Amino acid sequence: GFMREREFLQCQHFNCLLDHGVTNQSVPVVLPVHTQDKERLAGCKEFTLSYNGVARAIIRDPEFYEHRKEERCARQFGMFNDGHPYIKMISESGDWLVGGEVEVLGRIKWNDGLDHYRFTPTELRAKFKEMHADAVFAFQLRNPVHNGHALLMNDCKRQLVERGYMKPVLLLHPLGGWTKDDDVPLGVRMEQHKAIMDEGVLDPESTVLAIFPSPMMYAGPTEVQWHAKARMSTGANFYIVGRDPAGMPHPDPPKRDIYQPTHGGKVLGMAPGLTQLEIIPFKVAAYDMKAKAMAFFDPHRREDFDFISGTRMRGLARSGEMPPDGFM
Repeated sequence: GFMREREFLQCQHFNCLLDHGVTNQSVPVVLPVHTQDKERLAGCKEFTLSYNGVARAIIRDPEFYEHRKEERCARQFGMFNDGHPYIKMISESGDWLVGGEVEVLGRIKWNDGLDHYRFTPTELRAKFKEMHADAVFAFQLRNPVHNGHALLMNDCKRQLVERGYMKPVLLLHPLGGWTKDDDVPLGVRMEQHKAIMDEGVLDPESTVLAIFPSPMMYAGPTEVQWHAKARMSTGANFYIVGRDPAGMPHPDPPKRDIYQPTHGGKVLGMAPGLTQLEIIPFKVAAYDMKAKAMAFFDPHRREDFDFISGTRMRGLARSGEMPPDGFM
């Protein structure tokens, strides 16, 4: 269900839930409500949540508590700046949070042509068992797959085979919730992911393509723990982490990232409550201008490499420009 105040405080201050052992939970799962709704629901033992006029869930034994937005953002994002799109949404949301047990009224379907990619964690575990996977390695992304991503995923599979695993399976798990306006739409990304599997860039016989339903919060090392923990719940036991996971450019000048690019991987290697998951950090992949292909960055040939970020890749797509040969 949605977090009660006790769980919310544990999440905010410790990045974990503590009442039943230590469970990593770095981002709050909360439901903001406006004051008029709180007053209208005062005294209710349960109420219904609707979406587009359809009843979707029931919250039982609700608990209302203050939504301290600036403190929440400062702890989760390390900043309070409305130029950050998710912080802006939090700032504009209700002044109260409501927690309680949630009863979902049937399976959630979006009817957007992508529901066949939406699996529960239990369904994914069953799928991996059906495939006789002896290792599951997960890759999180919010952009189209380029050859650098493929290099990371295929090299991870190679490492696992060398360690003695007979049937490592890749969980290609693109983020399918809210993303900022300049990110590539989910439908386009899923078509592209399916195409690279059809073309054999990723082995379709050992890859499961599924949608991760979380929103993108752009909370850097705090959020990447959530990304890893959620994949652990699907049965993944290896998680690939690259450069600046869940990061974005700072909304204010000068031009820079909000988060230090290596901290996400370092934090994952130390995070409590993720003991069932082995974090696999990788060298940075970049475009080798001499080879006209993606390769692991060689600092001795620094001038031969071009670092093409997701932001730059989306800019090329918007302007109708083609990326360099060998990048996609």
